[in-house]
Amino acid sequence: MNRLEGLSIIITAGPTVEAIDPVRFLSNRSSGKQGYLIAEVLAEHGADVRLISGPTCLPCPNDVSRIDVESARDMLAAVESELPASVFIAVAAVSDWRPAEFYELKAEKAALSSTLELVENPDILKAVSQHTEKRPDLVIGFAAETHDLLERARAKRLRKGCDWIIANNVSGDVMGGDENAAVLITSDREVEWARATKREIAVKLANAIDATRATH
Repeated sequence: MNRLEGLSIIITAGPTVEAIDPVRFLSNRSSGKQGYLIAEVLAEHGADVRLISGPTCLPCPNDVSRIDVESARDMLAAVESELPASVFIAVAAVSDWRPAEFYELKAEKAALSSTLELVENPDILKAVSQHTEKRPDLVIGFAAETHDLLERARAKRLRKGCDWIIANNVSGDVMGGDENAAVLITSDREVEWARATKREIAVKLANAIDATRATH
C-alpha cells in the first residue's frame, strides 16, 4: 500500500472566501470532497500529504496535515510556505476575483447597491507551475467547466504551464455530490475516467502518479 512512500504532495481543496465586510463574502459551490478524497487516498498509499483547504465542513483525512485558509491570497501564501514538494495538485476552486475594498464594519446596502469593484486574485496554479526555484516535479491542475470541456482544459494546461490537467464537467450535482467523471490530459495523452465515486477518481489519480513515478 506504500507505493507513494517518499513523495511529498501539496494539495489545495475547497473554495476560497473573499470578504466584502465582516458579514458578506464572495465564494463558490465547491464542497472540497474531491480534494479531500485525493488527499486521503494518497496518504493511504504512503505519501506525505499536506492539504491546504478553504472553508469546508469536512474532517481532515487520517495521516494528512491540514492548513486552513480563507482567501486566495492566504492559499497562495500557504502553498509557497510548504514548498518544496514532489507533487502539487491544485483541486481548490479558487475565486478569480476579490472585492477591491474591504469594509471594516458591515456595509450599508446603499454602499453596495452600485457596481461592486473587483480586482483579480493571484493565479496559484500558474505561480507554482512557473516557480523558478521550487517547482515540483509534477504539477497537476483541475479544469472545472460547464461546456467545451476538452478544448477549455487543453488551453488551460498550456496557459498555466502545468504538466497535467484533470478536466471535469461540473454541471448538475458534481460540485456538491459524491460522484465525478474526468479526463486526464497530459502533453502526450488523454485518458477518460468514466463517472464513478469521487474516491474512485482519487484512486485513478493515485495510480497515474504511481505509474509516472515508476518510469523515472
